Amino acid sequence: MSFGDQSRKLSATTLLSKGLTPGKLRGLQRISNPDGTLTILALDQNNSVVDMAAKALKTAGEDRQPTYEEVVEIKLDLMRSLAPVVSGVLIDPYYGAWSAVASEAIPPHKGLLVRLEKSAYNKSKLGAPLAAVEPGWGVEKIKLMGADAVKLLAQFEPTEPHSAEANLALVEQVYEECKRHDVLLLLEAVAFPFGGEAKTDASFLDRKAETVIETARQLSRFCDVYKAEFPGTLDRESDDQLENNLQALDAVSERPWVLLSAGVDYAAYLVQVEMALRAGAAGILGGRAFWKEYFLQPDGPSRTEFAVTTGRQRIAEVDALVRSLGTPWFGRYGLTRDDLNTVRAVEGWHYRYPRLAGGSPALPSSHGPAARSVLIGVD
Repeated sequence: MSFGDQSRKLSATTLLSKGLTPGKLRGLQRISNPDGTLTILALDQNNSVVDMAAKALKTAGEDRQPTYEEVVEIKLDLMRSLAPVVSGVLIDPYYGAWSAVASEAIPPHKGLLVRLEKSAYNKSKLGAPLAAVEPGWGVEKIKLMGADAVKLLAQFEPTEPHSAEANLALVEQVYEECKRHDVLLLLEAVAFPFGGEAKTDASFLDRKAETVIETARQLSRFCDVYKAEFPGTLDRESDDQLENNLQALDAVSERPWVLLSAGVDYAAYLVQVEMALRAGAAGILGGRAFWKEYFLQPDGPSRTEFAVTTGRQRIAEVDALVRSLGTPWFGRYGLTRDDLNTVRAVEGWHYRYPRLAGGSPALPSSHGPAARSVLIGVD
C-alpha cells in the first residue's frame, strides 16, 4: 500500500537553479493570470497624475495643485474600477499602497506590486536621470506589508556611462536585496534623451530601438520580470523593422518580459501589444493608455463611469490578446505547467531557507534531533 502519486517527480532544484525560490515563485503565481500570462495595471505614477489632476482642476476654474487626499481618492477610484479585470496592480507607496490594501480597492485575490523608486531624481552632468529609492521606503518594507513584488524603475542609456554605471549599481543592489528577502523584483527600464535632446528629436528616436534592446541585454538578468519599452516608433519604422526589433528584444531578455504603455494613446498601444506578444512577451503592464482620459471628464461620477466602461473595456480587449498570444512566464524558464505540478522539495528544506533563496541562512538550534539531522545528515 502507498499514499499519493508515485509517478516520477522533479526536484525543487529544477526551480532553484533558475532562481525560482519559494517567495519568487509565489509572487509570479500571484501576479499572473491562471495560464501564466500577465495583465497588470500601472497606477504608480505620481507626477503625471498630479499634473493631469491639476489641469482638470484648472479647467473647472480652480487654479491649484490637487491635495494629497485628492490624489489618494483618484487612485482608489481607478483601482476599484479597473482592478477586477487584471491579474495584478502596481501602486506607489506615497499615495496608494496602504490605502489600497485597507480599503480593498485592490481585491485581496489580485497581485499587489509596489514601487520602490522616488519620483524626483538627480541628474548627471549631461542631464541623465540617476535613480534613487523613495525616502523612508525599501525592499524590506514592501515585503513586510505583504506585497507580491517590488518594482524598480531604472532609466538607462548604455551610451551615457555616468548614469548607466550609477543606475546599474542600484539595480544590482536592489536585486540582491530582493533575493535576500525572497520577494519578486519587476524591473522597468526606459530610454531617455540627454545632452539637450528632446524625446521628439531624431537623434533620440534613431537610437531608441537599439537602446531598448541593449538595455535588456545588460539589465534583464537582474530581475524576475522585465518591463520593456516598445523598441521603435510606430509609423516611423516599417512593420518589418519593428518586428525584427521585437524579436531581438525577446532574444536578449533573460526573464519573462511585459510591455509598458509609456503614455501612448490606446489605439497605438493595442498595436504595440499585439506585435510584442507575437514576438514572445508574457503580457503587459500598462497605465495611462487605459485611463488617462479619466481626467478629461467633467465631474466625479463621469470619471468613474469612464473608468468602469471605457477603461475596463480597453483592458479586457488587451487581456484577451495576452491570454491568446502571450508566452507564460514559466515558458521563459523552459518549463510547462505539468513540470511545475511534479516539483517536490526534500525533507528538511526549511532549515536551509532562506539560504536557498540567496539570503542569510536561518540556523537551527544547536539542540535536539532536528538540528542534528540538518548538521550531520541523520535522524
